Amino acid sequence: MTYSVSNKINNILSGSMKGILFNILKIIIAAGLLGYIVLKVNFREITEALKHANLTLIAITAGLAIVNIYLQYLKWKITCVHLLNENSKKKIFLSLFYGFSGGVFTPARIGEYFGRAVAFRDKSLLKVTIASFIDKLFPLMVVVSCGSLASILFLHYYYHVSVYLTGSFFILLIVMFYLAYLFMMDPRFWNNILFARISKHPKFQKFLDNLGIIKELDQLYATKMVMLSIGFYVCYIFQFALLAAAFTHHTDYIHYVWAGNLIIFSKSVLPPVSLGELGIREGASIFFLQQFGETAAAGFNASIFLFFINVLIPSITGFVLLFRKNDN
Repeated sequence: MTYSVSNKINNILSGSMKGILFNILKIIIAAGLLGYIVLKVNFREITEALKHANLTLIAITAGLAIVNIYLQYLKWKITCVHLLNENSKKKIFLSLFYGFSGGVFTPARIGEYFGRAVAFRDKSLLKVTIASFIDKLFPLMVVVSCGSLASILFLHYYYHVSVYLTGSFFILLIVMFYLAYLFMMDPRFWNNILFARISKHPKFQKFLDNLGIIKELDQLYATKMVMLSIGFYVCYIFQFALLAAAFTHHTDYIHYVWAGNLIIFSKSVLPPVSLGELGIREGASIFFLQQFGETAAAGFNASIFLFFINVLIPSITGFVLLFRKNDN
């Protein structure tokens, strides 16, 4: 009887501590987002840029943000169902937007992992973090794959690197990405390389138990994630191309798509030294659009509007949802 009462008290205290932890996460997300908006976003520059832009193209880009977010939701939903045994569409939706708010003001969007966990109070923070990492790993693979190929083409056509060298890079990259995909989706790889080694150390057993969700990866899950990640990537690139056209008043979409690939790749591989990656994205946009004959102002405006539409607005929406009165 005493043991039972003791367990109940421990469970209550444990639940109370978890509630306090998630409330602290809420406060950190709110403070970070508000501070970020106040210090980093110059709305006067945005309104000035709008005066001379093609508003129709900007409106289409904003509409595509809905498609962009929906693809991210589908991707996260598949991950939650498959790896976390979570089927609540409401919780998954809220988790995605909480992640937007948590990620906007942190380097490498690391806060997104913790933000997503706020909606899942009955789940281990570590498990949600691992699931979020896996969810974001597939788009990263697509970005690195497409960005690497776009970079090789850029070096060949703009820096006149030998076709033999660029051709060799092409073949090498394709083989590397294919092997990486096979390794990631092969349970024997994780069991023999990772789990077998960690299991030798008892103090890592709890971590290993949480990491075990990786064993749930299979070919069907991977195929769905790759297809959705490609759709998300294409949507994002097309958004940038439309914004570039809106501010340059030109229709050189092939170059804009090419530049978009190079920009996202640069943003992904460069060290995340700034909050929300602001500055890296703008610098890359200015550089690459200038290589294609456009102005620095057009590059900056296209990049900052892409950030505003795809990152800042969803983050503010997530902030509102996070602190709504009837939050579960």
